[in-house]
Amino acid sequence: MADFNLKGKIAIITGASSGLGVQFAEALAKEGVKIALVARRVEKLKQVQEQISALGVECRYYPTDVASEEQVKNMVENVVKDFGRIDILVNNAGVAACEPLESHSVASWEKTINIDLNGVFLVTRYVGEVMVKQKYGKIVNIASMYGALANKFVPASSYHASKGAVINFTRAAAAEWAKYNITVNGIGPGFFVSEMTEDLTKVEAFMNFVKNRCPMERLGNPGELNGALLLLVSDASSYITGQTIFVDGGWTAV
Repeated sequence: MADFNLKGKIAIITGASSGLGVQFAEALAKEGVKIALVARRVEKLKQVQEQISALGVECRYYPTDVASEEQVKNMVENVVKDFGRIDILVNNAGVAACEPLESHSVASWEKTINIDLNGVFLVTRYVGEVMVKQKYGKIVNIASMYGALANKFVPASSYHASKGAVINFTRAAAAEWAKYNITVNGIGPGFFVSEMTEDLTKVEAFMNFVKNRCPMERLGNPGELNGALLLLVSDASSYITGQTIFVDGGWTAV
């Protein structure tokens, strides 16, 4: 029988100060998971901690820049000290630079790669060290449908490059760590309303683009990523690893 029971598990969620990170924290907390919130913005982390704690689970926050090896290493050590173990990691932190390729600044490229790709590596590497010792872990990397596709509407070559790399990094980590009872999978969202896309949703041309390109003709609604998340962090997915599930209204299917 599929085991979706998550009560008492310990989860780290990066990019947890807003948007999808908060949604993921809420979804796991409602299943009885203890939450470690990771992001850079302390005031927002405090607000989210209060919000999650109100759901009746232990929740702590750890201000961290995921692109800093020293900060990531310290964060993981502190989570283990506070909670005793790490069962689940959701690598959600990300940024996007929308600049034409011919004038894309090196600074913007490096920032995107540092957070979207190097950050995933760093957090996975240090959390993975803990999980290897435990002989157990569930890692979910938040990629994007644009890790598998290009687009003509918004120039974002650095974002495409980083998310494509995350998808193949997910496969590589899964292959290395399967022998330790660690699964590593990804979720590739389509367009969802978030802090990153909020301004775009006010542009009529963009909404028409979504309607014409997405088979479901709409953006993703809050909570529509939760089903994939709960599957991949639970033991119901014990024989699934190295996969990226695209939750995109059919966008990658056409």
